[in-house]
Amino acid sequence: MPNENETLRWPTNLDHPAIIARLVQARESAKNAGLDELAARFAKVETMAKGQIAAAVVGALTWLQDRPQHRAITTQLEMVAMNLKNL
Repeated sequence: MPNENETLRWPTNLDHPAIIARLVQARESAKNAGLDELAARFAKVETMAKGQIAAAVVGALTWLQDRPQHRAITTQLEMVAMNLKNL
């Protein structure tokens, strides 16, 4: 995950491989934080269909809504959500 003090950048042109890379990072961060339910949403993200990826991202963001302590993961997923049109 990016450094907490890093300036937030909102890339609006992530391509499919970049989206997958961010989701893999989010999955690993979730595992490291003990968020197995969240990590499971992205267990096979590398082979998921576009619709499955979009549903997993939206579902994960909904799941994280009441968990502000995991803001770094939420931020990564928000960046991906802004780029879902590029899948």
